[in-house]
Amino acid sequence: MKERTLSKSYNFEGKGLHTGACSHMKVSPAESGTGIVFVRTDLGVAIPALAENVHNTARCTVISKGDAVISTIEHLMSALTGLGIDNALVEIDNVEVPILDGSARQFVEAFAADGLVEQDAERKYFEIPEVIEVKHEASGSWVRIEPADHLSYDVTVDFNSRVLGVQTAHWDETVDYASQIAICRTFCFFHEVQYLASQGLVKGGDVDNAIVVVEHPIPDAVFKQMSELFNQPEIKVTPEGYLSNLVLNFPDECGRHKMLDLIGDMRLAGGYLRAHISAYKPGHTINTNAAKAVQKLI
Repeated sequence: MKERTLSKSYNFEGKGLHTGACSHMKVSPAESGTGIVFVRTDLGVAIPALAENVHNTARCTVISKGDAVISTIEHLMSALTGLGIDNALVEIDNVEVPILDGSARQFVEAFAADGLVEQDAERKYFEIPEVIEVKHEASGSWVRIEPADHLSYDVTVDFNSRVLGVQTAHWDETVDYASQIAICRTFCFFHEVQYLASQGLVKGGDVDNAIVVVEHPIPDAVFKQMSELFNQPEIKVTPEGYLSNLVLNFPDECGRHKMLDLIGDMRLAGGYLRAHISAYKPGHTINTNAAKAVQKLI
């Protein structure tokens, strides 16, 4: 298979989920062999999207070079990977990628609408010579990467939640990424939102870009406070245990979003793998550690 890039440049703008800072971002075609490179245009610093440049993984994936930081790159990285885009230049004028609707949908819809450009170079697949397993003993999380002829993923998500239960998701290159994975939005638990709001975080969160899971009954005073934070006085809790801010695309949308994140984070290994990747309770820390382990091995 030949390498592929975008057919033109695309502009996105919006606030970041965690910082609330508004960013303007342009995603453009790039030459063969470039990979995915982010550029902080306000600082004039280029940061290749590689696991070695991961700076932080607290609630999102952050890359940096010197004082230049770019956070929440995982949804865009997932979109580029799910569509099979090898090379792209991402120019951004602030610290965080716009959250948009909390999924990769708007990226995918924009990029796919005009088609992709096939380039002269052959795509280089990373062959995995042996099994790689990364574990986090305290949480029980793990990511396992096994040699295979084709790229595939299996994810199991278990938050010990009465609302979510245990959710599983599968993706390989025969599954339509755009309709099955890209539209799945980020999620959090109501008690997490309370805490993060108290810490001055989730400044860009609103009822349009996150599924909120309500695990326990909410006192009226707390519910009123959070409704004001979201500027949604009519918000309620559904019988299924979610805030009524949106309708789920799939019953297992949260599990599929964890797949979306894993695909984006594993791209930080530097390219496309010939491997079967399975994960239990994945998150950005263990995902990017797995990408680093792949980088180290190959």
